Amino acid sequence: MSFRVLQAGILSLLQDSGRFGQHRIGLTNGGPLDPDAFAWCNRLLQNTAGATAIEISFGGLQLEAQVDTYICVTGALMPLRINKVEKDLWHVHPVKAGDIIALDFSQEGTRSYLGVADGFQVEPSFGSTATVMRESIGGLNGDKLQVNDSIACAAVEQRRQLYLLRKHQPHYQNIATVRVIPGYQQAHFSRLQQRLFFSHAYTVSERCDRMGYRLEGPPISCEIEGILSEGICYGAIQIPADGQPIVLLNDRQTIGGYPKIGSALSVDAAHLAQLKPGGTVHFAPISQHGAHNAIHLAASFQNRLPISELE
Repeated sequence: MSFRVLQAGILSLLQDSGRFGQHRIGLTNGGPLDPDAFAWCNRLLQNTAGATAIEISFGGLQLEAQVDTYICVTGALMPLRINKVEKDLWHVHPVKAGDIIALDFSQEGTRSYLGVADGFQVEPSFGSTATVMRESIGGLNGDKLQVNDSIACAAVEQRRQLYLLRKHQPHYQNIATVRVIPGYQQAHFSRLQQRLFFSHAYTVSERCDRMGYRLEGPPISCEIEGILSEGICYGAIQIPADGQPIVLLNDRQTIGGYPKIGSALSVDAAHLAQLKPGGTVHFAPISQHGAHNAIHLAASFQNRLPISELE
């Protein structure tokens, strides 16, 4: 019992919540670039948190159901069709064996998440099903989905058809403000360079991927050209020799030697990952205390959103 891939789209990856505790052997986290949309997919399906789903970048995925179950698609505005009939996003839908599920190319945002009732059944690698292509682990053979791949899942006869009202769904725009927590290397950037960084807009480069978002704008210089390689956290903002910032994301390397001006707030890094090349990014400083408050407020807001049910 499974879903068969008819068209794989530009980049479709099996992801759970991520691979943690493996940096010591050089394995990065992986996991969903937009953890909020991923979490909502599982929440609406009444799955356990972190159940394996498909992250679709830019769209173009087409699947054939070979089992009766329920699906849900959240995230970017990628029109969803079941047997050529358009269906609502952020909504649980029944599918039958033989149904064709298609996601068109994104109109707003970049990443969508397609989940099934009880999650896709994938053998974990190093404690996680998260696909990291650079490391060739997770998912199916450590690679993106390919035509004729079969993704196992259980038959599910009964599931509440929950949905999130449109007014509560996120609206994806090609602009984001990223709040930055200062790091200990910020002192190596002069006040002028810091002001330059925080007062100018940057553009998302064509060279943006799951490892990191390269940005283009006023170059930033640092008093030190390089440092001894050290651990890299999620959201770290490296300033390489060309002065163009790189915001490191889920598939980042575990160590690096470029100086870092700070680290992007996790909730804002997720918004950043929904931008297309050419999108606009503004940076704003935030204290550690302010960052903790912002994360708790965002989680509280998500938990308070009402979920509706189709009668």
